This record gives sequence, structure tokens and C-alpha cells, in this order.
Amino acid sequence: MDTDLRALLPALDVQDQPLVHALQIDGRAPFSRIADVLGVSDQTVARRYTRLRTTSTLRVVGLTDPMRVGDTPWFVRVRCTPDAAGSVGEALARHPDTSWVKLTSGGTEIICNVRTRDRGESDALLLQKLPRTPRVVDVSAHSLLHVFFGQERSLVSKTGPLTPEQVAALTPADAPATRPHEPATPYPLDARDHRLLAALTQDGRAPLGELAAATGWSQTTVRRRLAELRAAGVLYFDLDYHPRILHHGFRATLWLQVEPARLDAVGRALAEHPEVPFAAATTGATNLCASINTQNAGSFYRYLTGPVASLPGVQHASTAPTHRLLKGPGPLWPQPAAGGKP
Repeated sequence: MDTDLRALLPALDVQDQPLVHALQIDGRAPFSRIADVLGVSDQTVARRYTRLRTTSTLRVVGLTDPMRVGDTPWFVRVRCTPDAAGSVGEALARHPDTSWVKLTSGGTEIICNVRTRDRGESDALLLQKLPRTPRVVDVSAHSLLHVFFGQERSLVSKTGPLTPEQVAALTPADAPATRPHEPATPYPLDARDHRLLAALTQDGRAPLGELAAATGWSQTTVRRRLAELRAAGVLYFDLDYHPRILHHGFRATLWLQVEPARLDAVGRALAEHPEVPFAAATTGATNLCASINTQNAGSFYRYLTGPVASLPGVQHASTAPTHRLLKGPGPLWPQPAAGGKP
């Protein structure tokens, strides 16, 4: 592969990149522990993170694995005429249950992630709230079945500057060694858990005192519950980047049709590719979806005809180059203007 892995890092100051890598490993790691691993002072780490956060460059957010809490994640593909894709995409971006809304294929298709609680809710979004006009050509939905790479791991996990020893020193003790299998029943959460998770969505590094005030628990109970939720795979911490940090290189979505007997092996292989920030098994005619980041169209072509072409069991592949990102998972993403509903 001719991909320069360092070029796939976010466009951040080179001195910030070790801190960003550390926060990707453990978003709630104490600044003192990060400073010790990086060989700098606590004040340096705190000052750098404060600057990144106050300039809306990035922040730590606490997120939940949808399948661990009983939600159903979907990939929805909406094909439109070019004059309609922008308005339909912005309407979908305003919906509270969508994330990663993006225009692809030259602005003729929208791909978004939708998170629903029950079958009726998904039907309402997919069949009633999406615009049903002649300018919407086709709608397809693919239920996410299993994540091979993503969530608390990103390209920074693969291309960051920290050594394996530093990564091991920063890996939280309460993180599951492997992500638990999708449960038959949702992990039990009560009203206080939901208040805790809502607070972490806004600020993954919120102090224990703030979280205690939000939940009514003691700080000791908050600390214990955080450890329990992380160990169960319910809660994880990710980095929310401002869109300007992510707009680089050539980005695309790859849809693969893979023999069922080879699906797990192909998904695990994709998870190791440096070009892949996300890979998951889905329902539908194509049963594996992956996000791809390369430097340019030429390197994307070489990736498709090299590593992807060599995967055993791939029967069909289709690609959708990203034209524009309309929404990401966290509060740093600017929302479209109000008005209209999908």
C-alpha cells in the first residue's frame, strides 16, 4: 500500500497528536496519567485540551453502543435527483435519531445512520417522515448487525504516534478486553443512568461532581457506575471533531456482498486496514459496509484493486464517494437551519 498513514491523521498541530491519540484510547484518563505517559507536565496536557475544546476543535463525548441498550441502528440510503439531495439531507440531519448524514455519489445519494427503539419507530421514519416526492428515487434500509471496527476506535487508533507501550499504559482497566457479543436482552438502565449518559454525551470529561449533581448519586456511586457501564460495553468514549478537521483526502462508503461463511473473516480483515475507520456487518443484498479514507482517488483505486480485491469470498462491491458531510455524532457539528421535517 502506498498510503502515508500519518497523512490520515486529523489536521492538528503535531504536538497535539499524542494527546489526541491518548484521549482516543481513554477519553476520561486523568491528565496526570496522560502527562506521565507522554512525558510532559499535567499543566501542558490540561492547557492543550482546554484550547482544543474551547476553540471547538474537538471534545471527548460519552456514547452508548445501541445494541447494548436495546436500540436498532440502521444505515439508510436515499437516492434523489441532484436538486433534492441537499434539502432532503438537511432535513434528515435535523432528525434527533440520525447521525453521520452525508451526501454521496456526486450529490445524488444520501447515506445516514438512524437509531430507533422499536419497529414502529423505524417504520415511521423510513416510510412516513422521509420525503415521498418524485425527486426521491429510492430508499433502502440496512440493519446493523455487528461492528468490526469503529465506536471507541478510529483512524487515530491505527495511525496515532503513541508506541504500543504507551497505548497499553493508557488503556483503561475497566474497558472490556473484547467487545461483548450483541445481547439477547438490553442491558438494564434506570432513569439515573439515562441522566448520567445524557450528561456524558455533552461532555465526556465532566467532573464527578457534575455527574453526581445530574444523577443524585454520590461521587463514589458515579465512579462505580461508570466502571460498570464501560466494562459491560454499554458506555464508550470517543472524540468529536469539528467538521473542518475531518474534511481531507478522499472519503467513500464501500458496500460488499460477501459469502456468509466468509463474512466474519472479511470483516475482521477490513478492520485491520489502515484506510478503514468503520466496518460493520448489515442486512441486505450487500452484507458488509465500510467507511474508507484515502489521500486521493488514485490511492482509493489502488486500495480497491489491491487489498479489497484480494479478500476471499467477496462476490460484489459498490462504492459511494462522499460529497459532503452534513452531520456527525456530537455537539461540535453545526446543525442545518430549522424548518421542514423529513
